[in-house]
Amino acid sequence: MPEPRTTLGRRDSAGYRAFTIVNTVILIGVCLIMLYPFVTVIAQSFSSTGAIKAGLVSFWPVGFNIDTYVAVSGNGMFWRNYGNTVLYTVVGTAIAMALTTTYAYVLSKKHLRGRGVLIGIAVFTMFFNGGLVPNYVLISSLGMKNTMWAVILPGAISVFNLLIMKSFFENLPVELEEAAQIDGLSWFGIFTRIVLPLSKAVIATMVLFYSVAYWNDWFNAFLYLDKNELFPVTLFLRNLIAGASTTATESAAAGGADEISSNIQSVTMILTVIPILCIYPFVQKYFVSGVMLGSVKG
Repeated sequence: MPEPRTTLGRRDSAGYRAFTIVNTVILIGVCLIMLYPFVTVIAQSFSSTGAIKAGLVSFWPVGFNIDTYVAVSGNGMFWRNYGNTVLYTVVGTAIAMALTTTYAYVLSKKHLRGRGVLIGIAVFTMFFNGGLVPNYVLISSLGMKNTMWAVILPGAISVFNLLIMKSFFENLPVELEEAAQIDGLSWFGIFTRIVLPLSKAVIATMVLFYSVAYWNDWFNAFLYLDKNELFPVTLFLRNLIAGASTTATESAAAGGADEISSNIQSVTMILTVIPILCIYPFVQKYFVSGVMLGSVKG
């Protein structure tokens, strides 16, 4: 059996092979540790309340039970709120990306007058916030309470994402923009026809960040929305968990309620994470490169 060789034709040393084996074993172990909680949650979502309370559930469901899935998916309001979440995520991510990319491109121009002030304003908001009551008064006075904009606009720009994208734009070759200006392109033309096509990696990363943030957000809806038909699915499920827990505590429902209350947290986590798991594989190849390109100068 031939000995393994490197790309340069040289034999790998015994130490290098040992390092590779140890490194592989460690990485497999880390992957198993990371997957264990998720697999356990899936198993608990299909398990009976007795098995969950007894701590018998690990990798496989014990006492197969789909009562919670039936209770949640059979609720018409659940699907309406699910649609609201999709709408809020799509519209919110589109607005956030439009604002973040344009603002970051402006901040990346070192010759811009007042650039330091604009960066300072953005960074200031990372450390200081108006507070819960002033924000509530502001949203209400702007007429956005009980509208989708109360959920979308407060998180339209993430300063963390803004700084990453600004750093990425600063690393783009200046010669490309100079050549485009000679050809007669305006700044807007340079931005849309040259800068954005070269920024697919960081844009995909920011889309993922914003999408996950909007998809998981329930607190803004909890504060600013009073109508059930406007709730996102995360708030619906949060209320469902609270309601099921209260019902179980007061023993006010039939025997099936205890089954639901015991594994409803696992079910809700599975239902809310599925769309993100479906999207992530398509942007995963851009994820690491986008973050690294936006954070390393040189």
